[in-house]
Amino acid sequence: MPDSALSIAFNPAGIELDPKKGLSRQLYQALRLRVLDGRLSSGSRLPATRDLAVALGISRNSVVRAYDQLYAEGFIEGRIGNGTYVAHLPEKTVPAKKLTTNLSTGFSTGLSPALSTKLVDLPVITSSKVIHSTALSRVSKHALDLPPSGVPRAFRVGVPAFDLFPFPVWSKLQAAFWRKPDLEQLCYGNPAGDQRLRELIAAYLRTSRGLACSAEQILITSGAQQGISLCAQLLVEPGEGVAVENPGYRAAAHAFSIAGAHVQGVEVDEQGMKCAALAHLNNCRLAYVTPSHQYPTGVTMSLARRLELLEWAERNQGWIIEDDYDGEYRYSGAPLAPLAALDRQGRVIYVGTFGKIAFPALRLGYLVLPEGLVESFARRRSLDMRHSEVSTQVVMAEFMAAGHFQRHIRRMRRAALSRRNTLLAHWPQGLEGVGPMPSVVAGLHVAVPVVSHEREQVLLARAKEANVEIVGLSRYWLEDTVKPVDNRAGLVLGFAAVPEAEIKAALDLLGRVWR
Repeated sequence: MPDSALSIAFNPAGIELDPKKGLSRQLYQALRLRVLDGRLSSGSRLPATRDLAVALGISRNSVVRAYDQLYAEGFIEGRIGNGTYVAHLPEKTVPAKKLTTNLSTGFSTGLSPALSTKLVDLPVITSSKVIHSTALSRVSKHALDLPPSGVPRAFRVGVPAFDLFPFPVWSKLQAAFWRKPDLEQLCYGNPAGDQRLRELIAAYLRTSRGLACSAEQILITSGAQQGISLCAQLLVEPGEGVAVENPGYRAAAHAFSIAGAHVQGVEVDEQGMKCAALAHLNNCRLAYVTPSHQYPTGVTMSLARRLELLEWAERNQGWIIEDDYDGEYRYSGAPLAPLAALDRQGRVIYVGTFGKIAFPALRLGYLVLPEGLVESFARRRSLDMRHSEVSTQVVMAEFMAAGHFQRHIRRMRRAALSRRNTLLAHWPQGLEGVGPMPSVVAGLHVAVPVVSHEREQVLLARAKEANVEIVGLSRYWLEDTVKPVDNRAGLVLGFAAVPEAEIKAALDLLGRVWR
């Protein structure tokens, strides 16, 4: 039988190709669509490339390229001496919908969701459709909110004065690295991190923070949150208790919850976490704390509480995770020695970050681990990400070695102090339901008490209308204790994100809208 007779089953009518776009790609998409929606069934014969080219008024090469792509993806197959046919594909279990096709692009607007080639037609997986999975359920219950968008405004929490970061210096160091990179550093690296950077971090902690440690105890992470997550993955068994400060850093509580831990909040007072309560928690061998500057209340854990916490960990063979997220910022005297500096039994894991000294998007942090944990943590981290991005580590190492890091810390401390003083000097007085501004001796934020949850919400709503960012203290409590109890209300203000003039302008505005 002649080819023309065999080709009658294929009708090219309706295939319209835009000569201004790639012809072979358009034809490939149109033919692929016809196979998927069933208009070209398994075993259907396709025209010879020359015949189809004539029918569509395009070059044979365009048809050949379209066929080659369909061959490569398994949509069509050739039979020696007998032409080209649609491959035998699995039968559709979902009937094809009636199609409205734009053949200039080759996409369908009515293709069965199971076979759609269009992104917007892909099936949406909702919680009711997802396979029952404990891990997926935990993620849905303990996900973080998206961070605030846009450039920092008064009074965004957790953001340092990165408008003062020496970007020209950093860019020169970055350019120097890429101008003539060490080829060895471009291969797969140690999951524990760049050796030189680890050595410099250890030296910095020894001299500036009083924490005796070696480079072999340092594990580089993608920010503090990854370090906390690694601790949750490796130190907690499902069902075990984990003690966290309440109110506290919710992202840490989420990490432990996702790992299957039973997160238990421990009240915080003017001396920090009430460590005596740990003895009454069920099956608890891990505590997460922010002793140098409690998040979010801002209190400093007393020496007596620190020693009590260490004694609890030693007695129970437990672990303490110390998050020293902004310990460099102390406004009278030198920064406090970390809790880890008092540890003599290897029970404290120290979490550090460059995000509060440089900028959050740097995503560079580290853990100081007891020697027996380093290898396990490095191996576990390598399964999530083989190792940290190399140039950031190398540039930060050079930044530290050349003295830029220490100079920048001093500059950031002075800037934060000046911005803190502006906040204290211009804070509106006599506000209804708002307690006195507490003293701020450390950190990058302050928590101001408010008389009731209802009043807190009113103040937050008015601040939002005025385009001022403030977080309510009530949101930092664990979910099972988030009831609108009056002593849980307050305003948490970060004071380092913007210059003094913007702080004063925002405070003047709040003084008007809050009255």
